[in-house]
Order: sequence, then structure tokens, then C-alpha cells
Amino acid sequence: MMYGDRSRLGRPYAKDPHVVKFKGRYLMYFSVPAYTDSNGVKQGWGIGIAESRNLIDWQKIAEIPPVADYERAGICAPGALLKDGQVHLFYQTYGGGPKDAICHAWSEDGIHFKRNETNPIFRPTGLWNCGRAIDAEVYRFKNQYFLYFATRDPAYKTQILGVAATPLTTSFNRNEWKQLSIDGPILKPELAWEGECIEGASVIERQGELVMFYAGAYNNWPQQIGIAHSKDGLHWERMQTEPFLKNGMPGSWNASESGHPHIFEDHNRQTYLFYQGNNDKGRTWLLSNEKLTWQGALPLLQ
Repeated sequence: MMYGDRSRLGRPYAKDPHVVKFKGRYLMYFSVPAYTDSNGVKQGWGIGIAESRNLIDWQKIAEIPPVADYERAGICAPGALLKDGQVHLFYQTYGGGPKDAICHAWSEDGIHFKRNETNPIFRPTGLWNCGRAIDAEVYRFKNQYFLYFATRDPAYKTQILGVAATPLTTSFNRNEWKQLSIDGPILKPELAWEGECIEGASVIERQGELVMFYAGAYNNWPQQIGIAHSKDGLHWERMQTEPFLKNGMPGSWNASESGHPHIFEDHNRQTYLFYQGNNDKGRTWLLSNEKLTWQGALPLLQ
């Protein structure tokens, strides 16, 4: 698989993949960049939608543009969840710096979405962060929904991870979320290859615990993918000190980075790790996936 969206810039540019299987087809939600339209008006970041029948060949079928006042500067980094026969989409506002926050919308067909009237639904509190929330990942675990998000320290230098939760009966409204990471982040950069950033968390349950795939280092430092695990969704330990999925060798398509992971489990329990990459320091961005196998709760690249 190799996918890039040319509709906005005339060159392949797609980031932040997230996939669900819905009504007999795979839908991939991803970020598309800001651009200047034919009238000379700058348009903000948006969310693209592509469909596939085989997880390899993808065709773009729609876009979700920013429409609400709080989305004026753009939206991106989608995370999708199936609940009660609907696709629930969690995404971030973009361009507001420390004011960026997580929003929610839902859809009956996976394409046309209705915004949550309480948007933005989440931004963190506490002295350990700057109040920003991006890169939403919502996952059902231990009879509640966990919301994993990236934020920054108060100096707005280091990207770190936090978590909130809501009951299974939730409507995902703003007042239904309880922040669990009160005194500090659940994961922060500590290893040399992680630089000053941990972001883009994506989780899956294996053998009663959560396994997290996360992006270490900012874009093109290079960003690479690490793994961690947790028994309760709040306390996390790395599963290895080296990147799980590294950037490619010089000349390869992902020489500049392998980043922003999404772990997708198909109906047959086969898992695929989706991620973004490029070899030109971010002039283009492509999306790809790798099929994984497992040794207990330890993921393995084929």
C-alpha cells in the first residue's frame, strides 16, 4: 500500500491515517493540508476520506472541511470509532497553538458528519501541560472509553501524552470526560531517538492489556514508531528501547520518517499498522501499512 492525496497541492500529501471497516468497506480518514484556492483564498487543513475493499488500493471519496467557527483555522488528525451503528470521529482543531482542542462528530454513513454541540469536547488541565489537546485516539477498554491525546509542556517545547475517560453510556459530550492524567503525562520523551516529542498514540487490546504504538520525535527528525503497554490504561511502560518501526534507509520512500501510527484490527483479528512517511523532509507525505503478527502481547513485523 502506498497512498497520497494530490487534490490540494498537486503532489501526494496525506497524513495521520485512521481506518475502520464499516458497512462492507474500509474507510480511511486522514489529514489533508492547507492550500490557496483558485480565488486566492487560503483554506485550512481538512480531513480526507478514502475507501478500499482490500486495504491496499484506496480511492478518495470525500472531504470533511472545517465549517464551525471553532474550526475556522483548520481540522486534522482524525481518529474513528464504531459505536451503535455509527462512525464517531474525534479530531483536533488546528492553527490555534495552545488553544487547539479535541472535537467530536458522528455519521450514519461514514461520510457525512454531524458535529457535537458541546465541541470542543476536551482540552487538558493541570500545571504539567499547556492546555492543548491533539492526536485523539478513543478506545473501549475495561468498561469505559479511554481518550489518549498529545499535549505540550507549559513551555510549549516538549510533546507529551495524557489520557481521559468516559463511561460506556457516554454521548462523548464535554462534561462526560474525566481527565485521568492529573499530576503529569502518561508518557514523555526519555530515549535519544524520541527527541522532544511523543505523539500520535494508537492502542489495541491484547491478552487483557493495552499495547500502544506511538510516534517518537517531531516530524522528519526522523519520527519513528515505538511501543508501550499498560494493564490499566493509565500507567505505561515501554516494551523496548529501540524503535519498533524505523525510518527507511537513504533513498527509500520513508527515509525522512515513519510516523503517526494507527493500529487497525480487521474482522479476522489480523492487524495492520498504518503510518505516514516521506523521503523529502515533508514536501510530500504518503500513507502505508505493515501486516503484524503477535507473540502474546508483543507485536512483530513480518
